[in-house]
Amino acid sequence: MRHWQLRPPQTPQEWQGYYQLRWQVLRAPWQQPPGSERDELEARAYHLMLLTPDGAIAAVGRLHQLEQGGAQIRYMAVAAEYQGKGAGSKVLAALEMQAVQWGCSYISLNARDTALQFYQRLGYQQTGAAPQLYGIAHVVMQKHIRLAGTAEQHQLWCKQLADTWQQTIPLSHYMQLAISSFDGNELRCAAPLAPNINLHQTMFAGSIYALATLTGWGMLYLQLQALGLHGDQVLADAGIRYLRPVAAEPQARCALQHCSGALTALAEGRKVVQQIKVQIFSAGELAAEFNGRYAVLPQKSETV
Repeated sequence: MRHWQLRPPQTPQEWQGYYQLRWQVLRAPWQQPPGSERDELEARAYHLMLLTPDGAIAAVGRLHQLEQGGAQIRYMAVAAEYQGKGAGSKVLAALEMQAVQWGCSYISLNARDTALQFYQRLGYQQTGAAPQLYGIAHVVMQKHIRLAGTAEQHQLWCKQLADTWQQTIPLSHYMQLAISSFDGNELRCAAPLAPNINLHQTMFAGSIYALATLTGWGMLYLQLQALGLHGDQVLADAGIRYLRPVAAEPQARCALQHCSGALTALAEGRKVVQQIKVQIFSAGELAAEFNGRYAVLPQKSETV
């Protein structure tokens, strides 16, 4: 989707097209009149639309803040010709980032039964039944975008993570891996270029892979700390795309909204699995994307 634009409507014509797509996808098939695609929160909400290079509106979505630090997504709609092509997930990801910028801790939405798999694939979990709309079953879904805990707790968990790396994964010591920051939503880790350089004076591909793997492992560790859970973390499967050489200031970034898979079953002694995306940057420019499937195995209780 290169050269596509993702932004709020700006002109009267764009606003008209924005609401027209909402009505066309979400209301017209059930014989609802124009205007039924709006509510009393429009003026206080954040609106987004995805524009094709020729100016057509491919997808739209809206976000508004809730009490107790949450946000709700409503009126997600994708034009028929762009469904199944990533337009909806692109709008959803941008709405999630806006919720992060607002400082929200979770996002909720009411999903039609036909959209459950789409939202589950992107990390949303069912939390209950929602009222039917026009005879269509809906489900309340939620996704956490910030870990529980205070800034002091986050700092302590990061220190414990760094100590764990140093004590149990020698490679992290040789790479000089360090945590740059963690704000409850995004973990950033860095490794200097000098000890990870190749003959081309850029970062060795193996070091890029290791930086991404350990950052994803670290995000998983932090989630377990926030939940009060413990287990043996392993990387079960992974893939990486190298987009450009890492020539300066290598940094890995992993956001909570890019972690998909519930961990709570670990408390019942069951293995849990989470899919995690990590991005590698070179002097602030995206250089590689890593997708890993991590498993957490319940720790065996010691018997005498």
